[in-house]
Amino acid sequence: MSRPDRVNSRGRARRPRGRQASESLASSAFLLPVIAVFVLLFAVPLAQTFYFSLTNFSGYSTDVEFVGLKNYATVFSDPSLLQGLVFTIMFALATTVLITVLAIPLAVVLNKRFLGRNLVRSLFFFLSVPSMAILGLVWQYILSPLDTGVVNSILHSLFGADAVAWLAQSTSARVCVILVAVWAGVGWHATLYLAYLQAIPADLYEQAELDGAGQLQQFRHITLPQLAPGIVVSTFLLMSGGLKVYDLPFTLTKGGPGFATNTLTQSIIVQGIAQGRADVGSALAVIFTAAVALIVLAQLAVSNRIERNLS
Repeated sequence: MSRPDRVNSRGRARRPRGRQASESLASSAFLLPVIAVFVLLFAVPLAQTFYFSLTNFSGYSTDVEFVGLKNYATVFSDPSLLQGLVFTIMFALATTVLITVLAIPLAVVLNKRFLGRNLVRSLFFFLSVPSMAILGLVWQYILSPLDTGVVNSILHSLFGADAVAWLAQSTSARVCVILVAVWAGVGWHATLYLAYLQAIPADLYEQAELDGAGQLQQFRHITLPQLAPGIVVSTFLLMSGGLKVYDLPFTLTKGGPGFATNTLTQSIIVQGIAQGRADVGSALAVIFTAAVALIVLAQLAVSNRIERNLS
């Protein structure tokens, strides 16, 4: 090969590398605004919150002293704060399990052909349209122990039962908050599962029928495995949303009776703003962020494993 040919050959070999480098640089440039927003709106506030959680910062005074892990000890020793933390975890787990168990069969039914199917789908989806704050106020009226309470009126008319103060007892109040959240969320998550069901190839079911598989076997060996990515997405949304819940318990029970339905988010607001204890509120916020981060990492690990198994 002559020298000019070698030069041209090297030039041709270099050009793709240069093009790749320029494309990589351009991609990095597009990411810079995203990184800047992440740093300004998340990383910096999180670092500042973590710093405040290690001090006696009140939110108003500039006189700040380092106190170490004292605020975290307060969180896990204060009965009201600990009760809020426990109920938040209970709420997130209960709503995730119940909505998932109810939404999948509902989606399977809504995927069948029947008269008025589109209307029924719309009705179930409509349950999730109103905000949780509005639903809390509506259900507060429905569960009222007064004569205007719908539930007590029905029970009295049918069985002659006395009025029950559903939201005035710790156990029943917790159950009511969880059930209202389930009632509101089933329709939306059933719609999500319905989208995944409609993406399953029909020939899989046809082949299963030819092989003599029944409805239960088809659901177990075809529907559930194909729904696995949707289950990951749904449970992630439910768990993260459950840990962040504030509006429904606040409008339905105001966190009561006592602190029975107090949530982690409500505790952060009360401690950090209403009571001027930004140090304890910051510790709660750090715990909340860590809990959500653990759930995200767990969900990503499960999602990657499911994708590998399906592929």
